[in-house]
Amino acid sequence: MLSVVAIMLFSQQPVLPVIEGVASYYTIESSSNLTASGEPMIDEAFTCAMRSGEFGALYRVTADNGKSVTVRLNDRGPYIEGRNIDLSEAAMKALDPTLEKGLLNVKIERIVESDVPSLFE
Repeated sequence: MLSVVAIMLFSQQPVLPVIEGVASYYTIESSSNLTASGEPMIDEAFTCAMRSGEFGALYRVTADNGKSVTVRLNDRGPYIEGRNIDLSEAAMKALDPTLEKGLLNVKIERIVESDVPSLFE
């Protein structure tokens, strides 16, 4: 429940434009069980992999269809040229429930952490 509240709060926070590009997704079956941050890979979590960035940073990913998700960076990748971000299966399904293409044109924005209120103050 707390994670749902946190995602709702984070999704309303100011963001900094990062990049427009292509998102793909990956699953436990297509990668290792551990992410580059040392966390277990969880298909149901709203997480992502990018080639650079601080682990734990939050990003808003918006698809061409107008749907958006907030994800947390916990892995490195994608390692296929032309792709900018790998999303967990849950994050990709939230953007494209059919997973028909496996790739989406997206806008990736970093959420400004200094503007995110603490949930525990």
